[in-house]
Amino acid sequence: MGYEAVLVEKREQGHVGIVTLNRPDALNTFSLELARDLSQALVDLDGDKEVRVIVINGAGKCFSAGIDVSPSVFEAMTPCEYYDWITLMEKAIVTISKLKKPVIASVHGFAVANGIGIVAAADLAIAEEGVRFGATAINVGLNCIGPQVALYRNIGKKKTLELVLRGNLILADEAQRIGLINMVVPKGALEEETMKLAKELAAKSPLALQSAKKSFYDMSDLEFNKAMELVNNQFALLCSLGDATEGIKAFSEKRQPDWQLK
Repeated sequence: MGYEAVLVEKREQGHVGIVTLNRPDALNTFSLELARDLSQALVDLDGDKEVRVIVINGAGKCFSAGIDVSPSVFEAMTPCEYYDWITLMEKAIVTISKLKKPVIASVHGFAVANGIGIVAAADLAIAEEGVRFGATAINVGLNCIGPQVALYRNIGKKKTLELVLRGNLILADEAQRIGLINMVVPKGALEEETMKLAKELAAKSPLALQSAKKSFYDMSDLEFNKAMELVNNQFALLCSLGDATEGIKAFSEKRQPDWQLK
């Protein structure tokens, strides 16, 4: 499928799908086209049988500066029209949670407003030293209501409200400390380290990866006992699959497993 505002490629024998936000001249701000293309590209890669892991990155100087609210775009609309517009802008945040395959955000430059929302929504995130993150919409009379949903599930009440209410920027080291990202890497090493992480995940059983992600999102809002019951049922199902047998056998035989996805 053709896309207007993202680039899509596959690497590592097709096992790693990469979506690049591709509005570099506009700092990868979310236009209608970018919002639609990102969600559709994620769904397309999730449905690709070769792909096991998905990476999101940005072209140009940064990951993303959020939603395009330039005067030519942010024109007067009715509340219903604004609702449809913002629902599309935030769609990828929801889409990521519904994908079967793990998503890694690979961040350079800065990720603010909707950009930080995508980072928070990603299953894992890696950033270069010096990258800046912020929920900055409050500074232009709006607020990062959509991103705060994903932020809250990453970093909790106090830090989410601090970012959303103050609109200040934090550096990558602080983002890692509070749990927004997993890893900070030296400048110039982002692509290499991102692909190293993606290859590591892609070498795991795809069914086990997908089961782990599904279990996490299914149980995350449940009461403790219900969550345990749910994940135990999913684990029992996973144990009955051929890849579990192959993985255990390969481990005992000290060889690489041959995943069959069944």
